[in-house]
Amino acid sequence: VFHVSQLRKYVADPSHVLELEDVQLRPDRTLEMQPVCIEDSRTRLYKGKDVRLVKVVWDAKTGDSTWEVAEAMKELYPQLFPGKP
Repeated sequence: VFHVSQLRKYVADPSHVLELEDVQLRPDRTLEMQPVCIEDSRTRLYKGKDVRLVKVVWDAKTGDSTWEVAEAMKELYPQLFPGKP
């Protein structure tokens, strides 16, 4: 809770201005993000089969990450997987 006496006038400072990045949108107005790196991997049992999952970091600044199927990620982004092509 703020009291009116605690409010002060804002003094403009150029260092407070944030630079925006150019964002390329698809025609359907979705954003394609490129993965940054693979953080972790694990194997899960799904319908009686072992499925290898990898934790993909999508944004280094915010740390956004998701678990994805390793084979699908290897097809789309082979540069994330060192070693054999």
